[in-house]
Amino acid sequence: MPFRIPKVYPLTDAAISGLSHAEQVKRLAAGGATIVQLREKNMAAVEFHTEASAAINVARKVGIHLIINDRVDIALAVGADGVHLGQHDLPVQAARSLLGPKAIIGLSTHNLQQAKKALDLPVDYIALGPIFTTRTKANPDPELGLRGLQQVSEVAGDIPLVAIGGITPKNATDVIAAGADSVALISSLLLVPAAISERMADLFSQLN
Repeated sequence: MPFRIPKVYPLTDAAISGLSHAEQVKRLAAGGATIVQLREKNMAAVEFHTEASAAINVARKVGIHLIINDRVDIALAVGADGVHLGQHDLPVQAARSLLGPKAIIGLSTHNLQQAKKALDLPVDYIALGPIFTTRTKANPDPELGLRGLQQVSEVAGDIPLVAIGGITPKNATDVIAAGADSVALISSLLLVPAAISERMADLFSQLN
């Protein structure tokens, strides 16, 4: 069966939230998250391993899936549920071989051509973005807009499509209507640490 992904797919970011990844996972889960991606671009591997180990312990206690961004080695070391890969990370086939058939593997795509190629890979979902202008990623690819999202959704078939990039509670409904199965958010959820759980819950309520 195709992987079923929730309508809200939150990512952690220690620089934005000022919180440990474990604490972010705890607060996101309290707001209803069933899957969380650990995204870390600044820490050394040894530090990120420590953070990821603590986060996986929280995820197991609250019963949610934990995905590691980019780092297949960290995902394997801490026993995460899967990994999210970029276009320049370890090839999907190699990650699948290392993590096994039950691992959740997602792949970032940035245009229709990349998305079409991803359909032939052993992935559980495709991320597409940036849909709108984003400040979270340095040197982002050109924004696709809702029309670009619609074009990819028309060819995605049974593969879940996660939209990312500049998504906020104000435009999330339009993004789902344009063909995304899920919206991935970072800043909109994390910018006010004390409100993470509330913002997560409000967005779930809005989209369901």
